[in-house]
Formats: sequence, structure tokens, C-alpha cells
Amino acid sequence: MSNHDQQNHQQASKRVVSVLHPAVYVALVGLTAWLVLAVWGFGYDGQTDYLLAIVTGFLVIAVAIPSTLALMVHRQSNSDETKSSAKTSFREWMAGDFDTWQDRVRGRNAAVEVLLPMAAIAIGMTAFAIVLHFTEVGT
Repeated sequence: MSNHDQQNHQQASKRVVSVLHPAVYVALVGLTAWLVLAVWGFGYDGQTDYLLAIVTGFLVIAVAIPSTLALMVHRQSNSDETKSSAKTSFREWMAGDFDTWQDRVRGRNAAVEVLLPMAAIAIGMTAFAIVLHFTEVGT
């Protein structure tokens, strides 16, 4: 590793942010859309469609409220940190530190901790839908 690479690595690790990168929010929306598609995998007859529409509505609301609040904060904030987090690349953001209210963690770990619950639910629901389709009794 050259001296220049070491300096860049040290500067990246010294950078501390307390705002998630926009790519994390985009990934959350994508995982929620995946979950909606996986949930609709249970709609094999007309009786469940109404309930699945309600679940879809809840998931849309669960994404819409935090997204709206994040957009309001982004538009109203004049802080340099919010603007700089949007300008830095996701790779640089992951290499830095993320400051939470109780601890300081690596950006990479923070992204995983934020995305892991929704990813687990989406993957699990997809697996359940696949099993349902393979074990479905022919009508």
C-alpha cells in the first residue's frame, strides 16, 4: 500500500457522519418493494387479495412517512453534513464512521444494521411464497 493510499484511508476513517447515505434509503425502498412482491406471492385465490392489498397499504405507509420526513429535513436543513453526505460516494461513506446516539460504528456496519431486518423479512417471505407454490394442492 502506497503512502498516498494510506493517507486516503486514514482520512476516510477519520470522517464521522451522523446522517445515512441516500443509497441506504434507496436500498430500503427496494427491499420494501421486494417484500410487497413476495407477499403477493401468497395471492393464489381471490379470497386473499383484499388482505394482501391492506398489507401492501401498510407497507406503503411505512415507507412513505419516513421518506416524507427525511425529505422535509433534507430540504429544511442548512447543515453541511447533510449536503456532504449526499455528495460523497457510497464507498467513501462506508469507509468512514457513523455516529449514533449511543455509539460510533463503521459506515459499512451501520448500513448492514439498517438493511438487515428488511432484507431478512423480504428473503423469508420469498422463501415462504416459493414453498407455498411447490406444496399447493391442485384444485
